[in-house]
Amino acid sequence: MKQLMLGNEAIAFGAMDAGVSLISSYPGTPSTEITEYASKNKDIYVEWAPNEKVATEVAIGAAIGGARAMTCMKHVGVNVAADPIFTVAYTGVNGGLVIIAADDPGMHSSQNEQDSRYYAMSAHIPMLEPADSQECYSMVRAAFEMSEKYDTPVFVRLTTRIAHSQSAVELFEKTEKMIKPYTKNIGKYVMMPAMARGRHIALEQRENQLSLDIETMGVNKLEYRDKNIGVICSGAVYQYVREALPNASTLKLGMVYPLAKGLIASFAKQVEKIYVIEELEPIIENQVKAMGISCIGKELFSIRGELNTSIIRMSITGVELPFDSIADLPARPPVLCPGCPHRAVFHTLSKMKLNVTGDIGCYTLGANAPYNAMDMCVCMGASIGMAHGLDRSGALPAQKTVAILGDSTFIHSGITGLINVVYNKGNSTVMILDNSITGMTGHQQNPTTGKDIRGEAAPQINLVQLCEAVGVKDIHTVDPFDMKLLEKTIKDALSFEGVSVIIAQRPCALIIKEKPKPFQVNESCINCGICGKLGCPAIEKQANAAFIDASLCFGCGLCASVCPKKAIVRED
Repeated sequence: MKQLMLGNEAIAFGAMDAGVSLISSYPGTPSTEITEYASKNKDIYVEWAPNEKVATEVAIGAAIGGARAMTCMKHVGVNVAADPIFTVAYTGVNGGLVIIAADDPGMHSSQNEQDSRYYAMSAHIPMLEPADSQECYSMVRAAFEMSEKYDTPVFVRLTTRIAHSQSAVELFEKTEKMIKPYTKNIGKYVMMPAMARGRHIALEQRENQLSLDIETMGVNKLEYRDKNIGVICSGAVYQYVREALPNASTLKLGMVYPLAKGLIASFAKQVEKIYVIEELEPIIENQVKAMGISCIGKELFSIRGELNTSIIRMSITGVELPFDSIADLPARPPVLCPGCPHRAVFHTLSKMKLNVTGDIGCYTLGANAPYNAMDMCVCMGASIGMAHGLDRSGALPAQKTVAILGDSTFIHSGITGLINVVYNKGNSTVMILDNSITGMTGHQQNPTTGKDIRGEAAPQINLVQLCEAVGVKDIHTVDPFDMKLLEKTIKDALSFEGVSVIIAQRPCALIIKEKPKPFQVNESCINCGICGKLGCPAIEKQANAAFIDASLCFGCGLCASVCPKKAIVRED
């Protein structure tokens, strides 16, 4: 019986039905739900790791030991995991090892638009790309088989639309979970230079064999229709092509590295004109052209953003679809939630006119109006290093600069930055915004929360003791909603000669189960607009007074604390 599944859900079921023993990941949209779905199965070991590199290393250990293992991450997480990924391509595996890389064309929730297919090419690791939920399920199962047959890790690439779209899935017979025997093999698994040289040769041989075998694997799909137009595509783009150009012949590549060159050459001989349509970089297009095959690609399509049915139809036929022309809708920028503890922090930093080196998380929204309180943001954990660089370069004074990151981000990759500042006798102020959860990706546990992925009790890292252990002498803990104390604490930390850490502790409003009573505005309001500077979506500016939407108000009372006329009171 078929059932509707998200692509991410289908990936999880595919891994479980393939006999996976271990899944270790770090949450990152659009990949997060895969590991969450898998965690519901108590028969396999599932964990959140501190970062993607650690998660990959855990999965590698399990796979070399003989178990089937998987690790899931978003595209920028592959950057973090690249070190072990490149080398496990040399060592090979024992049990199957599957790496899920979820790309984000259009940057719906990401800081860049990189294309993970380059990693497959550079690391010489085969990569599959499903085009719907059924293929998510089937290809993960195929990936484990391929991994063990060819002694290689295997990438499965998703994009946001495939990860977060639903389609029908038929589940197949489960593969029993088995642990393959482990045999000590120093020459294969210990990558010192002498061994690595030999394993590089083995990698080339494996890749050559894969290139020969692709044609018979059944992962690519050739469909002849009108032979005037032939389209080579993969993943979500295949769905757009079928809708935009229903009569075109298509070659859907289920394996995007290495390419089935024989199949591509055969397809090219059968059609009059070839289009290569792919999101982001012209990776397939360049390889097709390198084969001496004339094709049209990025002349028509940008390397930026997502494609869709309308773009493809208009670019090739010049004809708009009936629903192409729609009225422009007003922009709806993301905002911090009502009751968010980060709101007080950024309101205060903005008021103090400080330079802020930021990081990846909900708090990145502190860069937006009305706060405009973040100067730079590059990647996970970078805020501390950037603040130290500003200080040591003399570009900006340390007494006016604060590095900000969340509790999960600090564990992910901020600890080493803090160690660096302490070791090199820096003069930085670091604010850890501890909201008791990994917020941006949908409330996952992390080593600071005291719970594991299944919500069960786990050892809880004490951030104060951790900072003390790496040598920080000036450490403050403060509730950010006490804004007078928060401002004083920031001033004290900035005046300290050396490294200061401020831990702003208040739970994310969305994990608090009992919502306090909302606030309302009484007749004392003079419509000064000070409450509006908090940027709370529950507060509206009306003609004669401010208004609080009770359906949105979380009841945190932050607006009441800044009102000069005490016109904001809690509902009785």
